Amino acid sequence: METPKLTQGTTAWFEMVGLLMTQAATDAALPSSLNVSLVERYTDGAEVPDGRVQGIRFDVVAGAPSYRIGADREETADIVVEITAAAARRLNSLPAADPAYRVARQRYLETGEMRVTGDPERLGAWLEAVHDPIVARTR
Repeated sequence: METPKLTQGTTAWFEMVGLLMTQAATDAALPSSLNVSLVERYTDGAEVPDGRVQGIRFDVVAGAPSYRIGADREETADIVVEITAAAARRLNSLPAADPAYRVARQRYLETGEMRVTGDPERLGAWLEAVHDPIVARTR
């Protein structure tokens, strides 16, 4: 049975992303000493419930992962990714091994369509490994 694809940016899509991230973090057996937070939000995102914008907040507290759909416009975290919806859509259509992925990511960082503050490597290698399963479930 084929896994259904979800439209990027919808609540169901962010739910899928949060579940995949949580499972990958759980499978990585994060140390109980790890406390780190990530917010990714669309700079031009539509409003979602509770007055937030399209995005996700992902927290690891004492090694335990959790997430929330939607991000506040000024919300802070250890790692913050701000990206346009169009740039996110393009990146989520490309597998990590595709050279076009690296080219597009670098271009978005250079143009400001994507901004990253903090060090995503604090979350660990599992974060990059979850990219391709997200791509596989995105339309």
